[in-house]
Amino acid sequence: MRAVIDTNVFVSSFFGGNPRTIIDLWKDGAITLCLSRDILDEYVDVLNRLGMRDEKELKELLSFFSEGFNILFTTKTPEINIVDNDPADNKFIECALALKAKVIITGDKHLLSVKKFGEIGIMTPKKFLELYHD
Repeated sequence: MRAVIDTNVFVSSFFGGNPRTIIDLWKDGAITLCLSRDILDEYVDVLNRLGMRDEKELKELLSFFSEGFNILFTTKTPEINIVDNDPADNKFIECALALKAKVIITGDKHLLSVKKFGEIGIMTPKKFLELYHD
């Protein structure tokens, strides 16, 4: 299944719980991660700012990104403005549209308030696991 995973889910995955399960599903090939340059840049920037530069898991993630492991990458996304109260969040919807992702997995309240954009569901890691994982 094609999915866009918000930065907050990646960061939270280092602490376990449902976000870790989501990332494990990607690593196991059950989720195809949809990325754009803006999203990838944000992942790396936020993880570096949090001091995870030398963490083993960060190095593993960066290796997966560089190898294109179970990833679809777009260099061109449509420009939309659906998330008014945090315009930077639009990049996740734009990427999902460009790569025909089924879902955006996030803990961000601004994105979650959209709920659905076209055929793209926007949901928490917990809701995603309830709906799509055994």
